[in-house]
Amino acid sequence: MSTKNAKVIMVQGTSSNVGKSVLVAALCRIFKQDGYRVAPFKAQNMALNAFVTPEGGEIGRAQAMQAEASGIAPSIHMNPILLKPEANSRAQIIVHGKVFDTSSAKDYYNYTMMLLDKVKESLEYLRSRYDIVVIEGAGSPAEINLKAREIANMRIAKLAKAPVLLAGDIDRGGVYAFLVGTLELLDESERKLVKGFIINKFRGDVTLIKDANDFLEERTKLPVLGVVPYYRDILLAQEDSVYLDERRNAVSNADLDIAIIRSPRISNYDDFDPLEEDGANLRFICRPEEMGNPDLIIIPGSKTTVPDLLAIRDSGVAESIIKKARSGTPVFGACGGYQMLGNLIHDPNHVESDNDTVQGLGLIDAETTFISDKATTQVKGIVTGERGLLEGLKGEILTGYEIHMGRTESRIRPFQITETQDGPAFYTDGSANEEGTVVGSYIHGIFLSHGFRRGLLNNLRRRKGLPERIYDAPLDKEKHYDALADLVRNSLDMETIYRILNEGVEA
Repeated sequence: MSTKNAKVIMVQGTSSNVGKSVLVAALCRIFKQDGYRVAPFKAQNMALNAFVTPEGGEIGRAQAMQAEASGIAPSIHMNPILLKPEANSRAQIIVHGKVFDTSSAKDYYNYTMMLLDKVKESLEYLRSRYDIVVIEGAGSPAEINLKAREIANMRIAKLAKAPVLLAGDIDRGGVYAFLVGTLELLDESERKLVKGFIINKFRGDVTLIKDANDFLEERTKLPVLGVVPYYRDILLAQEDSVYLDERRNAVSNADLDIAIIRSPRISNYDDFDPLEEDGANLRFICRPEEMGNPDLIIIPGSKTTVPDLLAIRDSGVAESIIKKARSGTPVFGACGGYQMLGNLIHDPNHVESDNDTVQGLGLIDAETTFISDKATTQVKGIVTGERGLLEGLKGEILTGYEIHMGRTESRIRPFQITETQDGPAFYTDGSANEEGTVVGSYIHGIFLSHGFRRGLLNNLRRRKGLPERIYDAPLDKEKHYDALADLVRNSLDMETIYRILNEGVEA
């Protein structure tokens, strides 16, 4: 294929959380396995899970995962518009990786035509460099209230002249009504772009839905391109908060129990997935009565630290965290969660709220001040702390990325940053209490650092009187992407999908 005119194909869905992101990742991996240079693309994403690209810009975490599946570095052009919801029905608008504005939904629509130019620019950038671009839609193309100004679904399909595969989630029920209903609500010009259906998340014997699939094909004159099974053993970063509902207060037989605080605007909760792969049970909790007796409490990042801090205080969760920490339960705070752990949070310019100063949880001797400039950078560093959670970890190498709008001053600094995307660096990160049982850091993705993760989990095991465990080698994401590709390739009619890709759509 010519790199001057990459082929395109688009996956849209009947609603959020039908599996579009994973299907796009799977197709990217399949095309890569088949020898093509492939890139993912999502024009507009609304998500609190973000990733920092090598350019130093923010994109949705799902697009970073899809790039990884494609075997390429993530780029700001894979997700030119990122919306990060804040309090009071407002959202921070990220354009080509950088903060553009913060606005209400109503005001945002005044920008859409200008933002469409940015989308075109990014799509052209990718099409000039790859053989295939796999595009992901957002939500549903049949949202009548959003249709006039949407820049995520059918407007993008028309712009790219992309054939559309429409995916539905059979696990939640009503998939055939969703698929037929979505088609019915599309304009005729939009319906012509839809070339087939994917039934996703099916449990059981696929022959049991053959009659239903036959009916769907007869009714719509479009093929069912395959039925993808529901799976649990392939670990990929999740983006939709529906995933958290499925994981709420989950119970398992794992040796270690980790309680993760689910605040209203929790972000980058996939930071903790590596802990689960290494045998810990992760529970997302909202109420103090769900706390139980965890071996570790994690306070995740938040797009709006102050409102989320006030929310967990009102719910009683904050008091529960403080009591547990003072009785010796280890606590780890990531980014916004790290800011909450300190004594005070100052917001003189009202970056996050109308409060000038808010009391933190007071578990570490630190103070945070919000500033307008946003730090977005990939980082490398080392552990310098030696106590509590970090016992025996001094010198362990860390990798990850920072996304935050605050500066935190602290006396005890357990981490040293040695490199950013701009080159060598020398500054400290994080904070801890004297005992090292409460630790915070701005580094997202810190638990992907194998030595750090392994050591921290073994420290928790020792505290519980369990023998140390020899943890597996560093997480092999490649095997999960290959497993996903195998599952989807064996479930879909790839010959027909290639034909759809190569034929494209009429201009």
